[in-house]
Amino acid sequence: MAKRGGYSAGMMPGNMNNLMKQAQRMQKQMETTTKELEDKIYESSVGGGAVTAKVSGKKELMEIKIAPEAVDPEDVETLEDLVLSAVNEALRMQDKDYQENMSKISGGMNLGGLPF
Repeated sequence: MAKRGGYSAGMMPGNMNNLMKQAQRMQKQMETTTKELEDKIYESSVGGGAVTAKVSGKKELMEIKIAPEAVDPEDVETLEDLVLSAVNEALRMQDKDYQENMSKISGGMNLGGLPF
């Protein structure tokens, strides 16, 4: 197939420019949305409010609250399980929110961890 000006015969320069502009807009939207999501706080409470965990949109544990009545020196394992459950649920909430927002921008395309 003959090439002209660095483009294959089937690829028109105008189409390539439009595609590049669209990709740049998508990247900017993703960067803006990522920043907004990083500023959010996700909170999960388990055990009827016995343990509450807060994580940031950057997946950093920000706070753990433990109700005094949840502290039983005879049953530390239950408290440990509640803490793990609260933290993991807050992280799942953050991940789900991130995935849903990125999917909206990309139109459902799997962008495989691209850095934006």
